[in-house]
Amino acid sequence: MIPKVFKEVIDLGDGREISIETGKLAKQAHGSVVVKSGNCMLLCTVVSNYKASDVDFLPLTVDYREKFAAAGRYPGGFFKREARPSDGEVLTMRLVDRVLRPLFPKDYHAETQVMIQLMSHDAEVMPDAMAGLAASAAIQLSDFPFECPISEVRVGRVNGEFIINPSYSQLAESDLDMVIGASEDSVMMVEGEMKEISEEEMTEAIKFAHEAIKLQCQAQVKLAEAFGKKETREYELEPEDEALEKKIYDLAYDKVYAVAKAGSSKQERGAAFAEIKEEIVASFSEEEQEELGDLISKYYAKAEKAAVRDLTLNEGLRLDGRKTNEIRPIWCEVDYLPSTHGSSIFTRGETQALATVTLGTSREANQIDMPSFEGEERFYLHYNFPPFSTGEARPIRGTSRREIGHGNLAQRALKDMVPEDCPYTVRVVSEILESNGSSSMATVCAGTMALMDAGVQLKKPVSGIAMGLITDTESGKFAVLSDILGDEDHLGDMDFKVTGTADGITACQMDIKVKGLSYEILVKALKQARDGRLHILEKITETIATPNPTVKEHAPVMVTTRIPNEFIGALIGPGGKVIQELQKETDTTIVINEDPVTEEGIVEILGVGSQGIDAVMAKIKSLMFKPEVGNVYEVKVIKMLDFGAVVEYTQAPGNEVLLHVSELAWERTENVTDVVNLGDIIEVKYFGVDPRTRKEKVSRKALLPKPEGYESKPRSGGRDNRDNRGNRDSRDNRGRDNRGRDNRGRDNRSSRDNNDD
Repeated sequence: MIPKVFKEVIDLGDGREISIETGKLAKQAHGSVVVKSGNCMLLCTVVSNYKASDVDFLPLTVDYREKFAAAGRYPGGFFKREARPSDGEVLTMRLVDRVLRPLFPKDYHAETQVMIQLMSHDAEVMPDAMAGLAASAAIQLSDFPFECPISEVRVGRVNGEFIINPSYSQLAESDLDMVIGASEDSVMMVEGEMKEISEEEMTEAIKFAHEAIKLQCQAQVKLAEAFGKKETREYELEPEDEALEKKIYDLAYDKVYAVAKAGSSKQERGAAFAEIKEEIVASFSEEEQEELGDLISKYYAKAEKAAVRDLTLNEGLRLDGRKTNEIRPIWCEVDYLPSTHGSSIFTRGETQALATVTLGTSREANQIDMPSFEGEERFYLHYNFPPFSTGEARPIRGTSRREIGHGNLAQRALKDMVPEDCPYTVRVVSEILESNGSSSMATVCAGTMALMDAGVQLKKPVSGIAMGLITDTESGKFAVLSDILGDEDHLGDMDFKVTGTADGITACQMDIKVKGLSYEILVKALKQARDGRLHILEKITETIATPNPTVKEHAPVMVTTRIPNEFIGALIGPGGKVIQELQKETDTTIVINEDPVTEEGIVEILGVGSQGIDAVMAKIKSLMFKPEVGNVYEVKVIKMLDFGAVVEYTQAPGNEVLLHVSELAWERTENVTDVVNLGDIIEVKYFGVDPRTRKEKVSRKALLPKPEGYESKPRSGGRDNRDNRGNRDSRDNRGRDNRGRDNRGRDNRSSRDNNDD
């Protein structure tokens, strides 16, 4: 019996629809939905344990996976099974997690898992844009304590018109690619890349997306009501003690306020706050500490947060003594590492990034193999955040989701500034050596300088800044903070990072923690971010104003050339012999790709110095050399044979042709060495392909004067065989039997046999 299915349809307004249905699949999960658009189908399930975990945070796991079967494909690699998530899948997980997590109660500590799977792929539908909708819809069908439905959409703009959830082809023509997450009341998350758009244009895109999200939130409510809205589960609340909270607030607030106002360094401030907390804890008996320890820590943290926020709202001062729009001191350096292709150091306050650039061929491109997307990246950036950068010791368990996300943001900020005709594959690596606020934006700045140091001809330099926001809904006060510290990120109401050139925004990432943020405040924050960006950009260009005109002496030079398709095989050689020997002889790397349109061979030659590259170019030129009939060419004798000499064209070494003994001189030549010897350089005339031998013909004697009285001998079989009537068809049958076979040898053998007798 097929179970009853409940379904809601969302109209995207241009003939496309998104449907949400439940009741058919995964009914033992606490909530499950299938979200469909075109042939793209996502299955989302949610489960949360009824017993709280022994932790003081929400152990939420958001998992997004794309099944290769969804696209009718096999997983790549040796093991034909989906393994660890790709970077693309991790980035989608982060997009969903950042919107869901703030909507669970702060005291809800049950292990919760959200699983989203791509079950059917549509080449024109981008599934990550619907992952947030699927997650929220499944939660609405559960009994989880969750504040309100949310959704996420992608926004593009083609020919000035905004598009919700554009297709791959539309996105290729778009000047922005943004994913916005929001509830019906408030925008909560923004992430994307843009082609130097203004702050006002970015705000308009967010507004456009929010209108579409409102409809998707309403559809979730209707689906839950039709299915039967479950009662929110009861869970064990954290204990509260108002009297204890007030006591700790009174003990801590003024002391914390004074330390915050002192404008000390991170280490000094951290030590001072720790000392205040220790004094407060010590004021309680050992029994009270054992019983109330968690509450004491919780209430102290609330008092510290309140004091720091009030300092900024009331006096416009920050933890390190800066004003709200002030940027920390910056110093930069390029060409720091002598052996890299490009390097730079960017230090802003207590945040430091060391960036390196490596140049390579298309063989080093980053291959992306996902069910929803196949391709390669010729520019990519990796971000590493070791524990020592924050003065911590902890195990390294591979690349974290945070590192993947921060690296992707910096990559999106820079990639459109790398020119389309850059011949190299470019890899940027950012090593965070110190961190106290926005190491991802330091990565953008360091990456810009390292690229210019490497000689990559960036269109424009890019800088980035992290901004914060503190608001007080009761008084209406708010403060926008430029270049935030790590502590300000934690205690603020908004964390947003903006990158761009002097002419516009190239990437952004926002997490908004306060409800009902007005667009006026958002625009003000973006304008203040622009001022900070330009200040940082000025510091960058003081260090290196323009890209170096060439790559470094020890860096590889890249030369790209094209050859007709018929010469690709000759350059590769049997089993790759020719190209391998050529790379070894010239100390170069040679990569051949085929142009899918023209089918020409695109040859990339990478080598340090010009000598090896010139040798490869000469070889390619010789392979493509085509002599013209009637022209005279200089050749070199490279091999001696009994019936002639093998010569190569001096202007195309390696391009060989046979000079037959009969073409050496007008006189009869008994030995080839009577006329030419190995290593001789002579001239020959090219006659094209001989129709009789079907081989190329060159001649030396054609360039020599014919000796006086010279008579050429008639060719064998060249006599006139006309009969008495003048017919040429009557041929001389001497030496042939009645079947036309040659019997002259047989006659001769008979004669010899008779003579022997």
